[in-house]
Amino acid sequence: MAELVQDKESTESVAAAAAAASGSGNENEKLNAEAKQHSRIFVDVRSEEELLSVIAKEKDEGRLPPNVAAGMEELFHNYKNAVFQSGIPHPDEIVLSNMSVALDRIFLDVEDPFIFPPYHKAAREPFDYYMFGQNYIRPLIDFRNSYVGNIPIFDEIREKLQEGHNVVLISNHQTEADPAVIALLLEGTHSLIAENMTYVAGDRVVTDPLCKPFSLGRNLICVYSKKHMFDVPELVEMKRRSNTRSLKEMALLLRGGSHLLWIAPSGGRDRPNPLTGEWYPAPFDSAVVDNMRRLVEHSGVPGHLYPLALLCYDIMPPPRQVEKEIGERRVITFHGVGLSVGPEIKLNEVTSTCNDSEEAKEAYARALYESITAQYNILKSAIHDKKGLEASTAEVSFSQPWNDEN
Repeated sequence: MAELVQDKESTESVAAAAAAASGSGNENEKLNAEAKQHSRIFVDVRSEEELLSVIAKEKDEGRLPPNVAAGMEELFHNYKNAVFQSGIPHPDEIVLSNMSVALDRIFLDVEDPFIFPPYHKAAREPFDYYMFGQNYIRPLIDFRNSYVGNIPIFDEIREKLQEGHNVVLISNHQTEADPAVIALLLEGTHSLIAENMTYVAGDRVVTDPLCKPFSLGRNLICVYSKKHMFDVPELVEMKRRSNTRSLKEMALLLRGGSHLLWIAPSGGRDRPNPLTGEWYPAPFDSAVVDNMRRLVEHSGVPGHLYPLALLCYDIMPPPRQVEKEIGERRVITFHGVGLSVGPEIKLNEVTSTCNDSEEAKEAYARALYESITAQYNILKSAIHDKKGLEASTAEVSFSQPWNDEN
């Protein structure tokens, strides 16, 4: 199921001409202009040794910051080890092809950094960053040990979007690869969901040089997480103003209808319990859940909130503790992953006995979190306990839709 990331000058030229003819937006025009001026030293390499020597040469000549060069080398070796674990045919070719394009895109952003606006639409031309991310993460997923829970509810979500409704997926958050994992598990059966989801993303995925090329391929609402709001005191007001602009962009999107948003109300990635080492969905900020509910209700368009559970930390686990500095180490592994969605949770169904709005806010966030935690534990049974499809319950019915397509 692995594919090579393709990045040829001729392909870009044709795509660029098509983009010009269709009048693409300012962001794509900027990316196109950058690509034309960009030195393409990484995509021309023919061996691992040559690729690593290019990193060293660019660092020695001052065109690559030492920390970025070190991150590139580490990323290459960790990605190579993970892909070789997979047992897929021709792993050396896949690693060289995918990593040469990834390093090319990272180097492009070092040469001319892209600044993400509050609302970023996925860059699909002249270079298709969405498919780049899909094909890069694909070899890391053990599809034989991966599962999707409750396909009929994904069908329901697709129908609501097609009817012009808005849908918000309230989710836990595990890795930088979450968007690609979601899309890879759904691309064969629910491409509308896979390709059109808008992710509420923290500032780290739009500022870290090793992460930015993958972020360019997703629809993003860019926000500053509460966890990092006060890392640099003199930037607090700027971050707050930026978040206000992002909220306005989100409200505008929802007013248009047919939008699918993903948000992790925890404000960051899940971490393991420091005493037991067990991973679990990080607790939700009820204020974030309440803000999303209000935005949906006030949009003037029918809207729905669904609980989504993700289990994929094995392929790219975050640091054990939250770090202030940009540039974390990338640990990468070949492993099974899982995704499950629960039935829509409506405010009035879980808050009828609450005495006031504050109690109702907490009860609603708790109901969403408990659904996600329950689904997460069933995913663990399927993937980590190797129970597979037999882990299905009355609440979560597992399938492997990529097998059903064959």
